[in-house]
Amino acid sequence: MAIIALVSAKGSPGVTTSALAAALSWHRRLVLAECDPAGGSILAGYLGGALDGPRGIGELAVGELRDGNLDTAFWSQLVDLDAPKRERLLLPGVVDPAQAGSVTPLWQRFADSFAGLEKGLPPYDVLVDCGRLQVAGPPWPVLRAAAVVLLVTRAQLPDLSATRATIRAVERDLAEHRVPPGTLRLLVVGDGHGTSEISKALRLPVIARLPHDPRTAEVLSLGGTVRAGRPLMRAAGALEVPIRALLERRRARLAWPVTQGAPQAPVPQEAHGAV
Repeated sequence: MAIIALVSAKGSPGVTTSALAAALSWHRRLVLAECDPAGGSILAGYLGGALDGPRGIGELAVGELRDGNLDTAFWSQLVDLDAPKRERLLLPGVVDPAQAGSVTPLWQRFADSFAGLEKGLPPYDVLVDCGRLQVAGPPWPVLRAAAVVLLVTRAQLPDLSATRATIRAVERDLAEHRVPPGTLRLLVVGDGHGTSEISKALRLPVIARLPHDPRTAEVLSLGGTVRAGRPLMRAAGALEVPIRALLERRRARLAWPVTQGAPQAPVPQEAHGAV
């Protein structure tokens, strides 16, 4: 299923929490990559910093700039979130500000590497936490390489206002780089305005809504036992279904041969507030 990127407009609407909840609920092999230029938080938060040494995208970037060894070093920098199965793996984000400058020039290199994981043996999906776009050096190449970009927003008016401008910026960039239409979707977090109302106001379909579940969010942020039956985890586990359906429709549409005078396949219509 290739790359699924999560990004937000401003503040902290739960991009990392949403990404981690989805990763822990995914049904296929998955790599969760923290590509937030402002730094990763899962290593110090959910995992409590309990590793045997430096690990993550910062280490990969330094090694790539020095030795060009990203492909060979990649697997050694991952953390098994469900050891020893190696079915849910984490590439921790930058923890040392000094490494941030090494990562930014390599976003395209990382995007190419992530895209190749779908064709590996075994294949892996890649869920990417891209953080906020209003920072220095956002990972635009990763967003352009993504099969689906989920713009995470709260359902409150201030967040929706900021999200509107970000939607237009992302749409312009993807169009300029000839990314097929239909890549961008909304992922709504928490209580507030209705899903259909949000979709209509922002002129973008909502792929899913994750419920307000502060108890689970705290565990995902600070560590502890994740309970699969909690509302957030159930909703995050269900997120894989509409994403896969969206990808199947898009791939079918892009693969349909179009010749002059030939009938064209009907394009499924998406209702506001639905996939």
